[in-house]
Amino acid sequence: MNLGHLMTQAAQRYGERTALVWGPNSWTWSELNSRVDALAAGLSARGVGKGDAILVLSRNSNQMFESMWATFKLGAVWVPCNFRLTPPEVAYLAVASGAKAMLYEDIFAAHVDAVRAGASNLEQVICVGSAGDGETGYEDIVSEHDGACFSEALVEHDDPCWYFFTSGTTGRSKAAVLTHGQMCFVVNNYLADQMPGLGPDDASLIVAPLSHGAGVHAMPQVVRGAKSVMLPGSSFDEEAVWRLIEEHSVANMFTVPTILTRMVRHPSVDRYDHSSLRHVIYAGAPMYREDQVAALKKIGKVIVQYYGLGEVTGSITYLPAEAHSIVDEEMPVGSCGFARSGMEIAIRDPEGAILPADRRGEICVRGPAVFAGYLNNPEANAKVFKDGWFHTGDLGYLDDRGFLYLTGRASDMYISGGSNVYPREAEEVLLTHPGVEEVAVLGVPDPKWGEAGVAVIVRSSSEEARALSKEELLGHLEGKLSRYKFPQVFVFWDELPKSGYGKVPKHLIRDELYARGDLVKDGGGARK
Repeated sequence: MNLGHLMTQAAQRYGERTALVWGPNSWTWSELNSRVDALAAGLSARGVGKGDAILVLSRNSNQMFESMWATFKLGAVWVPCNFRLTPPEVAYLAVASGAKAMLYEDIFAAHVDAVRAGASNLEQVICVGSAGDGETGYEDIVSEHDGACFSEALVEHDDPCWYFFTSGTTGRSKAAVLTHGQMCFVVNNYLADQMPGLGPDDASLIVAPLSHGAGVHAMPQVVRGAKSVMLPGSSFDEEAVWRLIEEHSVANMFTVPTILTRMVRHPSVDRYDHSSLRHVIYAGAPMYREDQVAALKKIGKVIVQYYGLGEVTGSITYLPAEAHSIVDEEMPVGSCGFARSGMEIAIRDPEGAILPADRRGEICVRGPAVFAGYLNNPEANAKVFKDGWFHTGDLGYLDDRGFLYLTGRASDMYISGGSNVYPREAEEVLLTHPGVEEVAVLGVPDPKWGEAGVAVIVRSSSEEARALSKEELLGHLEGKLSRYKFPQVFVFWDELPKSGYGKVPKHLIRDELYARGDLVKDGGGARK
Protein backbone atom coordinates (compact mmCIF):
# COMPACT_ATOMS: atom_id res chain seq x y z
CA MET A 1 0.00 0.00 0.00
CA ASN A 2 1.15 3.54 -0.75
CA LEU A 3 1.87 5.12 2.63
CA GLY A 4 0.16 8.29 1.49
CA HIS A 5 -3.14 6.44 1.58
CA LEU A 6 -2.92 6.58 5.38
CA MET A 7 -3.54 10.34 5.18
CA THR A 8 -6.43 9.82 2.74
CA GLN A 9 -8.01 7.32 5.14
CA ALA A 10 -7.56 9.66 8.10
CA ALA A 11 -9.44 12.41 6.26
CA GLN A 12 -12.24 9.97 5.39
CA ARG A 13 -12.56 8.66 8.93
CA TYR A 14 -11.86 11.69 11.10
CA GLY A 15 -12.84 14.57 8.78
CA GLU A 16 -13.43 17.64 10.95
CA ARG A 17 -11.43 16.49 13.97
CA THR A 18 -8.23 18.42 14.62
CA ALA A 19 -5.23 16.79 12.96
CA LEU A 20 -2.35 19.22 13.50
CA VAL A 21 -1.67 22.14 15.81
CA TRP A 22 1.21 24.57 15.44
CA GLY A 23 1.16 27.67 17.62
CA PRO A 24 -2.16 29.50 17.09
CA ASN A 25 -2.91 27.58 13.88
CA SER A 26 -4.66 24.25 13.48
CA TRP A 27 -5.93 22.07 10.65
CA THR A 28 -8.59 19.38 10.52
CA TRP A 29 -7.90 16.07 8.83
CA SER A 30 -9.95 17.19 5.82
CA GLU A 31 -8.03 20.47 5.57
CA LEU A 32 -4.67 18.81 6.00
CA ASN A 33 -5.37 16.13 3.40
CA SER A 34 -6.62 18.78 0.95
CA ARG A 35 -3.37 20.71 1.31
CA VAL A 36 -1.37 17.49 0.85
CA ASP A 37 -3.33 16.66 -2.31
CA ALA A 38 -2.84 20.17 -3.66
CA LEU A 39 0.93 19.99 -3.09
CA ALA A 40 1.13 16.55 -4.68
CA ALA A 41 -0.89 17.74 -7.71
CA GLY A 42 1.33 20.82 -8.05
CA LEU A 43 4.53 18.80 -7.92
CA SER A 44 3.14 16.32 -10.42
CA ALA A 45 2.24 19.15 -12.79
CA ARG A 46 5.86 20.27 -12.57
CA GLY A 47 7.19 16.90 -13.63
CA VAL A 48 7.93 15.36 -10.23
CA GLY A 49 6.67 11.81 -9.94
CA LYS A 50 7.26 8.24 -8.89
CA GLY A 51 10.83 7.47 -7.93
CA ASP A 52 11.99 11.09 -7.94
CA ALA A 53 13.86 12.33 -4.87
CA ILE A 54 12.55 15.47 -3.13
CA LEU A 55 15.07 17.13 -0.85
CA VAL A 56 13.43 18.94 2.08
CA LEU A 57 15.22 21.49 4.29
CA SER A 58 13.02 23.07 6.92
CA ARG A 59 12.41 23.40 10.60
CA ASN A 60 9.24 21.77 11.92
CA SER A 61 6.15 23.32 10.36
CA ASN A 62 2.86 22.28 8.83
CA GLN A 63 4.55 22.49 5.41
CA MET A 64 7.30 20.12 6.53
CA PHE A 65 4.64 17.68 7.77
CA GLU A 66 2.61 18.01 4.56
CA SER A 67 5.66 17.46 2.34
CA MET A 68 6.15 13.97 3.74
CA TRP A 69 2.63 12.85 2.85
CA ALA A 70 2.57 14.56 -0.54
CA THR A 71 5.85 12.85 -1.44
CA PHE A 72 4.47 9.47 -0.42
CA LYS A 73 1.29 9.99 -2.46
CA LEU A 74 3.40 10.85 -5.51
CA GLY A 75 5.35 7.64 -5.11
CA ALA A 76 8.41 9.92 -4.89
CA VAL A 77 11.15 9.67 -2.25
CA TRP A 78 11.25 12.01 0.75
CA VAL A 79 14.79 13.20 1.56
CA PRO A 80 14.56 15.35 4.72
CA CYS A 81 17.69 17.11 5.97
CA ASN A 82 18.76 18.01 9.46
CA PHE A 83 18.24 21.77 9.31
CA ARG A 84 21.43 22.33 11.30
CA LEU A 85 23.60 21.04 8.45
CA THR A 86 25.89 23.45 6.61
CA PRO A 87 25.31 24.41 2.94
CA PRO A 88 28.08 22.05 1.68
CA GLU A 89 26.62 19.17 3.72
CA VAL A 90 23.14 19.74 2.28
CA ALA A 91 24.62 20.00 -1.21
CA TYR A 92 26.22 16.59 -0.68
CA LEU A 93 22.82 15.09 0.28
CA ALA A 94 21.29 16.58 -2.86
CA VAL A 95 23.95 15.00 -5.06
CA ALA A 96 23.93 11.65 -3.21
CA SER A 97 20.14 11.35 -3.45
CA GLY A 98 19.90 12.60 -7.04
CA ALA A 99 17.28 15.12 -5.93
CA LYS A 100 15.02 16.34 -8.73
CA ALA A 101 13.19 18.85 -6.53
CA MET A 102 14.02 20.79 -3.41
CA LEU A 103 11.55 22.20 -0.91
CA TYR A 104 13.05 24.62 1.59
CA GLU A 105 12.29 27.25 4.22
CA ASP A 106 13.40 30.70 3.09
CA ILE A 107 15.92 31.20 5.91
CA PHE A 108 18.08 28.56 4.18
CA ALA A 109 18.69 30.45 0.93
CA ALA A 110 22.47 29.93 1.17
CA HIS A 111 21.90 26.19 1.28
CA VAL A 112 19.88 26.36 -1.95
CA ASP A 113 22.71 28.22 -3.65
CA ALA A 114 25.10 25.44 -2.64
CA VAL A 115 22.69 22.78 -3.89
CA ARG A 116 22.20 24.54 -7.22
CA ALA A 117 25.96 24.74 -7.69
CA GLY A 118 26.49 21.02 -7.16
CA ALA A 119 23.32 19.09 -8.00
CA SER A 120 22.94 18.64 -11.75
CA ASN A 121 19.61 16.79 -11.48
CA LEU A 122 17.77 19.58 -9.65
CA GLU A 123 14.85 20.92 -11.71
CA GLN A 124 12.36 22.40 -9.24
CA VAL A 125 12.88 24.59 -6.16
CA ILE A 126 9.87 25.30 -3.95
CA CYS A 127 10.17 27.85 -1.17
CA VAL A 128 8.21 28.16 2.06
CA GLY A 129 8.20 31.92 2.48
CA SER A 130 9.69 34.46 0.07
CA ALA A 131 10.64 32.63 -3.12
CA GLY A 132 13.71 33.73 -5.04
CA ASP A 133 14.35 33.94 -8.76
CA GLY A 134 13.48 30.74 -10.59
CA GLU A 135 11.63 29.36 -7.55
CA THR A 136 7.98 28.66 -6.82
CA GLY A 137 6.21 29.62 -3.61
CA TYR A 138 4.89 26.68 -1.59
CA GLU A 139 1.60 28.38 -0.78
CA ASP A 140 1.23 29.46 -4.41
CA ILE A 141 1.29 25.79 -5.43
CA VAL A 142 -1.27 24.87 -2.75
CA SER A 143 -3.56 27.73 -3.81
CA GLU A 144 -3.19 26.95 -7.51
CA HIS A 145 -4.26 23.32 -7.01
CA ASP A 146 -6.78 23.86 -4.23
CA GLY A 147 -9.55 21.29 -4.47
CA ALA A 148 -7.47 18.71 -6.33
CA CYS A 149 -8.22 15.11 -5.42
CA PHE A 150 -4.93 13.36 -5.96
CA SER A 151 -4.85 9.60 -6.51
CA GLU A 152 -1.89 7.91 -4.86
CA ALA A 153 0.66 6.37 -7.19
CA LEU A 154 0.68 2.59 -7.43
CA VAL A 155 3.70 1.24 -5.56
CA GLU A 156 5.23 -2.13 -4.76
CA HIS A 157 6.40 -3.34 -1.36
CA ASP A 158 10.05 -2.55 -2.13
CA ASP A 159 9.55 0.84 -3.79
CA PRO A 160 11.50 3.51 -1.88
CA CYS A 161 9.62 6.20 0.02
CA TRP A 162 12.33 7.79 2.22
CA TYR A 163 16.10 8.19 2.01
CA PHE A 164 17.01 8.27 5.68
CA PHE A 165 20.53 9.67 5.89
CA THR A 166 22.65 8.30 8.69
CA SER A 167 24.31 10.72 11.08
CA GLY A 168 27.72 10.06 9.56
CA THR A 169 29.83 9.59 12.68
CA THR A 170 32.61 8.39 10.40
CA GLY A 171 32.99 9.44 6.79
CA ARG A 172 30.09 10.64 4.65
CA SER A 173 26.47 10.09 5.59
CA LYS A 174 24.84 7.17 3.79
CA ALA A 175 21.27 7.08 2.51
CA ALA A 176 19.35 4.20 4.07
CA VAL A 177 16.57 3.26 1.64
CA LEU A 178 13.24 2.88 3.44
CA THR A 179 10.36 1.37 1.46
CA HIS A 180 6.57 1.57 1.47
CA GLY A 181 6.20 -2.05 2.57
CA GLN A 182 8.83 -1.78 5.28
CA MET A 183 7.31 1.38 6.72
CA CYS A 184 3.79 -0.09 6.68
CA PHE A 185 5.16 -2.81 8.95
CA VAL A 186 6.92 -0.25 11.14
CA VAL A 187 3.73 1.77 11.62
CA ASN A 188 1.81 -1.32 12.72
CA ASN A 189 4.71 -2.30 14.96
CA TYR A 190 4.58 1.07 16.72
CA LEU A 191 0.85 0.70 17.31
CA ALA A 192 1.21 -2.82 18.64
CA ASP A 193 4.25 -2.37 20.87
CA GLN A 194 4.97 1.22 21.78
CA MET A 195 1.60 2.97 21.84
CA PRO A 196 -1.12 0.36 22.40
CA GLY A 197 -4.55 1.90 22.75
CA LEU A 198 -3.77 5.00 20.68
CA GLY A 199 -6.99 6.58 19.37
CA PRO A 200 -8.61 9.69 17.88
CA ASP A 201 -9.14 11.30 21.28
CA ASP A 202 -5.39 11.31 21.95
CA ALA A 203 -2.76 13.93 21.20
CA SER A 204 0.94 13.55 20.45
CA LEU A 205 3.57 16.23 21.09
CA ILE A 206 6.31 16.72 18.49
CA VAL A 207 9.46 18.06 20.15
CA ALA A 208 12.17 16.63 17.85
CA PRO A 209 12.82 17.39 14.16
CA LEU A 210 10.42 15.64 11.78
CA SER A 211 13.37 14.87 9.52
CA HIS A 212 14.27 11.77 11.53
CA GLY A 213 12.74 9.78 14.40
CA ALA A 214 9.93 12.23 15.12
CA GLY A 215 8.75 11.88 11.52
CA VAL A 216 8.47 8.12 11.95
CA HIS A 217 6.69 8.59 15.28
CA ALA A 218 4.13 10.92 13.65
CA MET A 219 2.99 8.28 11.16
CA PRO A 220 1.02 6.03 13.55
CA GLN A 221 -0.73 9.13 14.90
CA VAL A 222 -2.19 9.62 11.42
CA VAL A 223 -3.37 6.00 11.28
CA ARG A 224 -5.36 6.39 14.50
CA GLY A 225 -6.47 9.99 13.94
CA ALA A 226 -4.56 11.28 16.96
CA LYS A 227 -3.82 15.00 16.93
CA SER A 228 -0.18 16.07 16.52
CA VAL A 229 0.98 19.22 18.34
CA MET A 230 4.22 20.98 17.39
CA LEU A 231 6.23 23.31 19.58
CA PRO A 232 5.58 26.90 18.48
CA GLY A 233 9.20 28.12 18.53
CA SER A 234 12.35 27.05 16.75
CA SER A 235 14.20 26.15 19.97
CA PHE A 236 13.43 23.69 22.72
CA ASP A 237 11.52 25.23 25.62
CA GLU A 238 10.80 23.05 28.66
CA GLU A 239 8.02 25.27 29.96
CA ALA A 240 6.30 25.29 26.56
CA VAL A 241 6.46 21.49 26.51
CA TRP A 242 4.72 21.09 29.85
CA ARG A 243 2.19 23.82 29.03
CA LEU A 244 1.20 22.08 25.78
CA ILE A 245 0.99 18.70 27.51
CA GLU A 246 -1.58 20.15 29.91
CA GLU A 247 -3.42 22.22 27.29
CA HIS A 248 -3.89 19.34 24.82
CA SER A 249 -3.96 16.40 27.28
CA VAL A 250 -1.01 14.90 25.44
CA ALA A 251 -0.91 11.09 25.59
CA ASN A 252 2.42 10.37 23.90
CA MET A 253 5.63 11.97 22.72
CA PHE A 254 8.99 10.94 21.31
CA THR A 255 12.32 12.33 22.47
CA VAL A 256 15.91 11.44 23.36
CA PRO A 257 17.24 10.79 26.88
CA THR A 258 19.06 14.12 27.22
CA ILE A 259 15.90 16.07 26.36
CA LEU A 260 13.71 13.96 28.65
CA THR A 261 16.18 14.57 31.47
CA ARG A 262 16.05 18.31 30.83
CA MET A 263 12.25 18.18 30.94
CA VAL A 264 11.93 16.35 34.25
CA ARG A 265 14.62 18.47 35.92
CA HIS A 266 13.02 21.75 34.90
CA PRO A 267 10.91 23.41 37.62
CA SER A 268 7.99 23.89 35.22
CA VAL A 269 7.27 20.14 35.40
CA ASP A 270 5.54 20.83 38.74
CA ARG A 271 3.45 23.73 37.43
CA TYR A 272 1.44 21.81 34.85
CA ASP A 273 -0.80 18.75 34.82
CA HIS A 274 0.87 15.89 32.95
CA SER A 275 -1.41 13.09 34.14
CA SER A 276 -2.62 12.50 30.56
CA LEU A 277 0.77 11.06 29.53
CA ARG A 278 0.75 7.33 28.82
CA HIS A 279 3.77 6.79 26.57
CA VAL A 280 6.83 9.02 26.76
CA ILE A 281 9.16 7.29 24.33
CA TYR A 282 12.89 7.84 24.59
CA ALA A 283 15.40 6.55 22.06
CA GLY A 284 18.53 7.45 20.16
CA ALA A 285 20.89 6.65 23.04
CA PRO A 286 20.81 4.63 26.26
CA MET A 287 19.41 6.44 29.29
CA TYR A 288 21.56 6.48 32.39
CA ARG A 289 19.95 4.80 35.38
CA GLU A 290 20.06 7.92 37.54
CA ASP A 291 18.15 9.87 34.90
CA GLN A 292 15.73 7.00 34.38
CA VAL A 293 14.86 6.93 38.08
CA ALA A 294 14.44 10.71 38.18
CA ALA A 295 11.97 10.54 35.25
CA LEU A 296 9.99 7.72 36.85
CA LYS A 297 9.72 9.58 40.13
CA LYS A 298 8.57 12.77 38.45
CA ILE A 299 6.12 11.58 35.77
CA GLY A 300 5.42 7.98 36.75
CA LYS A 301 5.60 4.67 34.88
CA VAL A 302 4.90 6.13 31.47
CA ILE A 303 8.37 6.07 29.92
CA VAL A 304 9.02 3.62 27.09
CA GLN A 305 12.44 2.90 25.67
CA TYR A 306 13.19 1.69 22.21
CA TYR A 307 16.47 0.80 20.58
CA GLY A 308 16.96 0.97 16.86
CA LEU A 309 18.82 2.62 14.01
CA GLY A 310 17.76 4.64 11.01
CA GLU A 311 18.36 1.48 8.99
CA VAL A 312 15.78 -0.36 11.10
CA THR A 313 13.65 2.74 11.81
CA GLY A 314 13.63 2.16 15.54
CA SER A 315 12.18 -1.34 15.37
CA ILE A 316 14.69 -3.58 17.12
CA THR A 317 13.76 -3.67 20.82
CA TYR A 318 11.46 -1.94 23.25
CA LEU A 319 11.15 -1.75 27.02
CA PRO A 320 7.48 -1.03 27.79
CA ALA A 321 6.24 1.26 30.53
CA GLU A 322 5.25 -1.62 32.77
CA ALA A 323 8.81 -3.00 32.67
CA HIS A 324 10.20 0.21 34.20
CA SER A 325 10.61 0.69 37.92
CA ILE A 326 12.51 2.86 40.38
CA VAL A 327 13.38 -0.36 42.22
CA ASP A 328 16.34 -2.09 40.60
CA GLU A 329 15.13 -5.56 41.48
CA GLU A 330 11.84 -4.98 39.70
CA MET A 331 13.24 -4.27 36.23
CA PRO A 332 16.07 -5.35 33.94
CA VAL A 333 18.31 -2.39 34.78
CA GLY A 334 20.49 -1.35 31.87
CA SER A 335 18.44 -3.23 29.28
CA CYS A 336 16.90 -1.59 26.22
CA GLY A 337 14.19 -4.24 26.17
CA PHE A 338 13.28 -7.29 24.14
CA ALA A 339 12.71 -7.84 20.44
CA ARG A 340 9.87 -5.91 18.84
CA SER A 341 6.97 -7.93 17.44
CA GLY A 342 8.06 -9.61 14.21
CA MET A 343 11.76 -8.93 14.72
CA GLU A 344 14.61 -11.29 15.68
CA ILE A 345 17.94 -10.54 17.36
CA ALA A 346 21.18 -12.52 17.47
CA ILE A 347 24.53 -11.77 19.06
CA ARG A 348 27.38 -12.83 16.78
CA ASP A 349 31.12 -13.07 17.22
CA PRO A 350 33.66 -11.73 14.65
CA GLU A 351 33.55 -15.06 12.81
CA GLY A 352 29.77 -14.90 12.51
CA ALA A 353 28.89 -17.55 15.10
CA ILE A 354 25.73 -16.90 17.13
CA LEU A 355 26.64 -16.52 20.81
CA PRO A 356 24.69 -17.86 23.80
CA ALA A 357 23.09 -15.75 26.52
CA ASP A 358 25.31 -13.32 28.44
CA ARG A 359 28.10 -13.41 25.82
CA ARG A 360 29.00 -10.04 24.33
CA GLY A 361 29.23 -9.57 20.58
CA GLU A 362 27.77 -7.61 17.68
CA ILE A 363 24.02 -7.06 17.69
CA CYS A 364 22.46 -8.43 14.50
CA VAL A 365 18.82 -8.25 13.49
CA ARG A 366 16.46 -9.56 10.84
CA GLY A 367 12.79 -9.02 10.08
CA PRO A 368 10.47 -6.82 8.00
CA ALA A 369 11.61 -3.54 9.62
CA VAL A 370 15.12 -3.83 8.16
CA PHE A 371 15.82 -1.34 5.38
CA ALA A 372 16.43 -2.21 1.72
CA GLY A 373 20.09 -1.22 1.81
CA TYR A 374 22.23 1.88 1.29
CA LEU A 375 21.62 3.86 -1.89
CA ASN A 376 24.30 3.25 -4.55
CA ASN A 377 26.72 1.82 -2.00
CA PRO A 378 27.40 -1.89 -2.65
CA GLU A 379 30.52 -1.87 -0.46
CA ALA A 380 28.60 -0.69 2.59
CA ASN A 381 25.78 -3.15 1.87
CA ALA A 382 28.21 -6.06 1.65
CA LYS A 383 29.62 -5.06 5.03
CA VAL A 384 26.31 -4.91 6.92
CA PHE A 385 24.29 -7.70 5.25
CA LYS A 386 25.73 -11.14 5.96
CA ASP A 387 24.09 -14.56 6.19
CA GLY A 388 20.61 -13.05 6.11
CA TRP A 389 21.26 -10.69 9.04
CA PHE A 390 21.75 -6.94 9.28
CA HIS A 391 24.87 -6.19 11.34
CA THR A 392 24.23 -3.04 13.40
CA GLY A 393 27.80 -2.25 14.44
CA ASP A 394 26.55 -2.04 18.04
CA LEU A 395 27.85 -4.31 20.79
CA GLY A 396 25.78 -5.99 23.45
CA TYR A 397 24.42 -9.23 24.86
CA LEU A 398 21.11 -10.99 25.46
CA ASP A 399 20.21 -12.44 28.85
CA ASP A 400 18.41 -15.76 29.20
CA ARG A 401 15.01 -14.02 29.02
CA GLY A 402 15.80 -12.26 25.75
CA PHE A 403 16.44 -8.81 27.18
CA LEU A 404 19.08 -6.93 25.21
CA TYR A 405 21.87 -4.98 26.91
CA LEU A 406 23.70 -2.43 24.78
CA THR A 407 27.35 -1.97 25.73
CA GLY A 408 28.34 0.54 23.04
CA ARG A 409 29.30 0.98 19.44
CA ALA A 410 32.01 -1.28 18.11
CA SER A 411 33.77 1.94 17.14
CA ASP A 412 33.55 3.26 20.75
CA MET A 413 35.39 0.31 22.26
CA TYR A 414 39.10 0.86 22.84
CA ILE A 415 41.93 -1.48 23.79
CA SER A 416 44.03 -0.46 26.76
CA GLY A 417 46.98 -2.62 27.72
CA GLY A 418 45.58 -5.44 25.62
CA SER A 419 42.13 -5.41 27.27
CA ASN A 420 38.87 -4.34 25.66
CA VAL A 421 37.28 -1.36 27.40
CA TYR A 422 33.68 -0.28 26.85
CA PRO A 423 33.24 3.41 27.81
CA ARG A 424 29.64 3.08 28.92
CA GLU A 425 30.66 1.06 31.97
CA ALA A 426 32.74 3.94 33.35
CA GLU A 427 30.11 6.49 32.30
CA GLU A 428 27.40 4.69 34.29
CA VAL A 429 29.48 4.65 37.48
CA LEU A 430 30.69 8.24 37.13
CA LEU A 431 27.14 9.46 36.67
CA THR A 432 26.18 8.10 40.09
CA HIS A 433 28.44 10.73 41.70
CA PRO A 434 26.20 13.63 42.83
CA GLY A 435 28.63 16.17 41.43
CA VAL A 436 28.44 14.81 37.86
CA GLU A 437 25.73 16.20 35.58
CA GLU A 438 26.92 14.64 32.30
CA VAL A 439 29.85 12.50 31.23
CA ALA A 440 31.38 11.08 28.07
CA VAL A 441 34.31 8.64 28.01
CA LEU A 442 36.30 7.80 24.88
CA GLY A 443 39.55 6.08 24.04
CA VAL A 444 42.53 8.04 22.69
CA PRO A 445 46.06 7.01 21.62
CA ASP A 446 48.43 6.53 24.54
CA PRO A 447 52.19 5.83 24.27
CA LYS A 448 52.18 3.48 27.26
CA TRP A 449 48.87 1.58 27.04
CA GLY A 450 48.14 1.82 23.31
CA GLU A 451 44.88 3.56 24.15
CA ALA A 452 43.63 5.20 27.32
CA GLY A 453 40.30 6.62 28.43
CA VAL A 454 39.50 10.31 28.61
CA ALA A 455 36.49 11.32 30.70
CA VAL A 456 34.83 14.62 29.83
CA ILE A 457 32.82 15.75 32.84
CA VAL A 458 30.09 18.36 33.23
CA ARG A 459 29.76 19.25 36.89
CA SER A 460 26.33 19.59 38.47
CA SER A 461 25.10 23.01 39.59
CA SER A 462 25.55 22.36 43.31
CA GLU A 463 28.05 24.40 45.33
CA GLU A 464 29.99 21.26 46.30
CA ALA A 465 30.41 20.19 42.67
CA ARG A 466 32.53 23.22 41.85
CA ALA A 467 35.52 21.62 43.59
CA LEU A 468 35.02 18.21 41.95
CA SER A 469 38.42 16.80 40.96
CA LYS A 470 40.01 13.88 39.16
CA GLU A 471 41.16 12.40 42.47
CA GLU A 472 37.65 12.43 43.90
CA LEU A 473 36.23 10.75 40.80
CA LEU A 474 38.93 8.07 40.79
CA GLY A 475 38.04 7.37 44.41
CA HIS A 476 34.40 7.09 43.39
CA LEU A 477 35.30 4.48 40.76
CA GLU A 478 37.35 2.43 43.23
CA GLY A 479 35.65 -0.87 44.02
CA LYS A 480 32.92 -0.30 41.47
CA LEU A 481 34.93 -0.89 38.29
CA SER A 482 38.04 -2.84 37.36
CA ARG A 483 41.04 -0.52 37.44
CA TYR A 484 42.02 -1.14 33.83
CA LYS A 485 38.66 0.42 32.88
CA PHE A 486 39.40 3.66 34.75
CA PRO A 487 39.83 6.76 32.53
CA GLN A 488 43.38 8.07 32.80
CA VAL A 489 42.51 11.69 32.06
CA PHE A 490 39.65 13.87 33.32
CA VAL A 491 38.65 17.17 31.75
CA PHE A 492 35.86 19.45 32.94
CA TRP A 493 33.61 21.37 30.54
CA ASP A 494 30.55 23.55 31.04
CA GLU A 495 28.55 21.41 28.60
CA LEU A 496 28.89 18.53 26.15
CA PRO A 497 28.46 19.18 22.43
CA LYS A 498 25.23 17.68 21.10
CA SER A 499 23.84 16.87 17.69
CA GLY A 500 20.72 18.47 16.30
CA TYR A 501 18.70 15.68 17.92
CA GLY A 502 20.06 16.06 21.44
CA LYS A 503 22.48 13.14 21.22
CA VAL A 504 26.12 13.32 22.34
CA PRO A 505 28.12 11.78 19.46
CA LYS A 506 31.62 10.74 20.45
CA HIS A 507 33.09 12.22 17.27
CA LEU A 508 31.92 15.68 18.36
CA ILE A 509 33.59 15.17 21.76
CA ARG A 510 36.81 14.08 20.06
CA ASP A 511 36.79 17.07 17.70
CA GLU A 512 36.27 19.44 20.61
CA LEU A 513 39.09 17.83 22.60
CA TYR A 514 41.44 18.55 19.70
CA ALA A 515 40.08 22.06 19.26
CA ARG A 516 40.68 22.89 22.94
CA GLY A 517 44.12 21.34 22.96
CA ASP A 518 43.18 18.56 25.38
CA LEU A 519 44.18 16.03 22.71
CA VAL A 520 47.45 16.20 20.80
CA LYS A 521 47.19 15.39 17.09
CA ASP A 522 50.75 14.10 16.78
CA GLY A 523 49.77 10.82 18.42
CA GLY A 524 50.90 11.89 21.85
CA GLY A 525 47.43 11.26 23.21
CA ALA A 526 45.77 13.31 25.93
CA ARG A 527 47.36 15.96 28.06
CA LYS A 528 47.51 14.51 31.56
